[in-house]
This record gives sequence, structure tokens and C-alpha cells, in this order.
Amino acid sequence: MSDKPSPSEPAARWKLDGVRVVAADALDPNTAQTPGMDRKAAINFARVGAQKLWAGTVHIHADAKTGAHHHGPLESVIYVVKGRARMRWGEKLEFTAEAGPGDFIYVPPFVPHQEINASPTETLECVLVRSDGEAVAVNLDIEPVETPQAVRWVDPIHRA
Repeated sequence: MSDKPSPSEPAARWKLDGVRVVAADALDPNTAQTPGMDRKAAINFARVGAQKLWAGTVHIHADAKTGAHHHGPLESVIYVVKGRARMRWGEKLEFTAEAGPGDFIYVPPFVPHQEINASPTETLECVLVRSDGEAVAVNLDIEPVETPQAVRWVDPIHRA
């Protein structure tokens, strides 16, 4: 007898092919890593069969930052759990914004950016979601501006 139910048994099929819960202590560290950061996969094709996204955690060490890069056609969402994130973006990383616990950061496709832990003493803990399971990271050789311009997000739907 097979462990997989036949399609004629819909209730049993959903039991094995439905919702998946990945426990916090079961995240997979065998994913692309960047110095100063620890990534762990929770949701991807290999783990749960996800076809169109990747999700996991990233911990950025105190005072650490990535080099300038983009993720090709992928969209990324970062949710800050603990700490203070600073993002720089643009052709010369000329724009900057910060996010704290409970904040979301959206990074559109092909946008040059850099993630920075704004704290010199505390680890930045985030949840990361990307719009594809493929790991795309294109490193860029950018000479950043010395003083980036702070940008405050304005909600285009609910403007005052």
C-alpha cells in the first residue's frame, strides 16, 4: 500500500498535500549566505513544493551590511521582527530609509540596494519573502554617495 492516497480520496489527499507547517526549529540553513548574515529557508520547492515563492529568516549581525546588489526580476518583502533595518537604494545608493519591528520593506525587481543593520550592538532579525524559489543575487560595483537622502514613504492610496 502506498503512503500517497489516490486522487479518488480527496480528504486523504489534502492531508498529505495541503497546508504545511514548518517549525521554527526546522528551518534549513543550506541556502545562499552572505557574510554578516544568516539565512534559513522555511518555504521553498525542496521543502514544501512551493512553485512561486521563497520564504525564510535572515539575521544580520550587529553593524553588518551587504554589498550593493539586486535580485533581478524578483520582488522581495522583508518584515522586521527585532532590531533596526536601514536600506539604501538607487543607482548610487543615494536614498535611505529605516524600519523597525513590525515594519515591512518592499524591494521591487532590479532595484540596486543594500541592507544594513543600523545597530552597532544588536542582531537584526527579519522574515524574508521572495516572489520565486530561485536565488537571484546580482552583485553590483557601485561607488555609493557619501550622504544618502532620507525618504519617507507616502501611501499613494490613503494620502491625507
